[in-house]
Amino acid sequence: MAKIHSYQSSLIWTGNRGEGTKNYKSYDRSYNIRVEGKPVIAGSSDPAFMGNPSRYNPEELFLFSLSSCHMLWYLHLCSEEGIIVIDYRDEAIGEMEEYKDGSGAFIEVILKPEVTISDPQKKELALQLHHKANQMCFIANSCKCAVKHEALIH
Repeated sequence: MAKIHSYQSSLIWTGNRGEGTKNYKSYDRSYNIRVEGKPVIAGSSDPAFMGNPSRYNPEELFLFSLSSCHMLWYLHLCSEEGIIVIDYRDEAIGEMEEYKDGSGAFIEVILKPEVTISDPQKKELALQLHHKANQMCFIANSCKCAVKHEALIH
């Protein structure tokens, strides 16, 4: 039997300028995401959709979710295999296609983890574990777009 995990967050729109959504330009796209006991995340839409560029947008948060879930699984797998990771960085990129009707979807995400390990002789195994991490990642398993990897191991 599968184990079910439940999550809860609160999203509060903070962009009512006094007229609500009277028209497309009458409101701000700002919102706050709250999870009890954690710092608030200030969000907005992408600037291409009239959002505030100083706030995180859903597309960035999607990339952060994929990147961080992959990293956490990767570190777990390395620890099980006796690979000591001493540094991990990722510069993830994603492409979203916007359709004529205004909707859209991510068509590809590429994670670019750059990992430093303590034993260079384990480099090949360390590289292979990215594939397994992708298979285990809860977020990647929930996506309909391809999640690819261009990993470097030092």
